[in-house]
Amino acid sequence: MLDPIPPPPRWLQDLVTPIAQRWSLPTLPYHIHEVILSFALYQFIQSIVAPRISTWLFPKLYPNFSKRTKLGWDIHVVSLTQSTLISVLALWVILVDEERKNMTPVERVYGYSGACGLIQAMATGYFLWDLIISVRHVNVFGVGMLFHAISAVLVFSLGYRPFVNYYAPTFILYELSTPFLNFHWFFDKLNMTGSRAQWYNGMALLSVFFSCRLIWGSWNSFTVFSDIYKAFHISDSSVPLSSPEFYSLVFSARNSTICLDDNCIKANAEVSKFTDFSAAGIPLWLALTYLGSNTVLNSLNWYWFSKMIDAVLKRFRGEDLPSPDKVAPPESIEGDANPIILEAASTLEKEEETLITGALDAESKASNNTTQSIPMNGGSGARRRKA
Repeated sequence: MLDPIPPPPRWLQDLVTPIAQRWSLPTLPYHIHEVILSFALYQFIQSIVAPRISTWLFPKLYPNFSKRTKLGWDIHVVSLTQSTLISVLALWVILVDEERKNMTPVERVYGYSGACGLIQAMATGYFLWDLIISVRHVNVFGVGMLFHAISAVLVFSLGYRPFVNYYAPTFILYELSTPFLNFHWFFDKLNMTGSRAQWYNGMALLSVFFSCRLIWGSWNSFTVFSDIYKAFHISDSSVPLSSPEFYSLVFSARNSTICLDDNCIKANAEVSKFTDFSAAGIPLWLALTYLGSNTVLNSLNWYWFSKMIDAVLKRFRGEDLPSPDKVAPPESIEGDANPIILEAASTLEKEEETLITGALDAESKASNNTTQSIPMNGGSGARRRKA
């Protein structure tokens, strides 16, 4: 499917092309405007939209937050917006991009789709914004988050070769669980820890995290590993890489006669648009970098989920229960399962933050020191912030 957004002006393409050629990123000039617009959108949300709408929605809370908390709040607003927007767009591309659906395993490695390039550009713009934030506030978020942002920008930039362009909307669906994680954080800041709304959100978070990151993510990781192996097998064959025979091995013949308009014809031709840049095959370092990053991310997803399960099991084993002298009045939620869900959701939030920032920030530590447990029908308690 063609990129639904018109191409950038010629002067911008000409400006970026030398850089793109130098770094072997031939598709970047066609999406540079989307990267810039995406970056500008998220910066605008953080600087203008988030403070104003938050003050309007929560006039008694947001203005009284510390500068550090306001920064975290505004960043979570951007994260919520980005994860929701790009997840919707990714699902749309997966459902309607017929050329993408018809790609062969090797085309999924070498091929190109403008719609997938749009997803990649929006993600790159967000991670560039994230990188700038990490540099500006490295004293707040730590070196860990800075390296995380650098890694994300570099990995997504590899797709402009193009390389596994097909999988851009596939793996960006990891973001489906991010809105629920953001809402969990918002509920804490709004003094709604342990509330019914946070419990329902926690249920959704655990379900979506398991579905999109562990099931969907693990299966597609296996698929991309298989596709790259097949592409490598072709690259190592006796057929010269720059020959027409190699082209026929990589790109299948497409019947454009069934197309009803020019867009369909162009979209089919676009799949093999960057054949000349694929003629050299896949560099070993590129395959290892991508597969290594994918493996690390999947391992982290399983690790985070294991920590959530561990938090649940501790409750069932009777560990980490509140002491009788630190019991607060019961909440509106009933049932021993409720605090387990909240504890698991909090564990996920804490583990991700700890990994990225290197340690929980001072404010989070202070907040944890002011929490107390709330019993649910005499059972284990959910943590609640003091007013």
